[in-house]
Amino acid sequence: MQVLFESRNTEGAQLRELAVRRVRFVLRRLTWFIRRARVKLFDGGAPPGGDDKLCQLELKTGGGGIVIIQSRAKSWRLAMEAALRRAARAVLRTWKHGLTYSRPRRKAIGFNS
Repeated sequence: MQVLFESRNTEGAQLRELAVRRVRFVLRRLTWFIRRARVKLFDGGAPPGGDDKLCQLELKTGGGGIVIIQSRAKSWRLAMEAALRRAARAVLRTWKHGLTYSRPRRKAIGFNS
């Protein structure tokens, strides 16, 4: 799994190593399904003391779909952790949905009554 990181803020850029490690750790059991993960940290521009730190995760899955999760919190670490939790659940849901609905139907074999 390839992990890309983007941040225009200097404080956010200091979290590069942590962000890459956390993404790899949280999604380690899904690396066979996720081809690329992009982490974007940016400032939301809210007034001081508000929830103005944003983390956006963009996951490209093996099935060709893209899962985008965005989280807002008081710090980038909290926003990133919340986005990772939601992303893991969303990717599992995407994978299960593909298993359920993309299987071809079999014809019933039996006797004509």
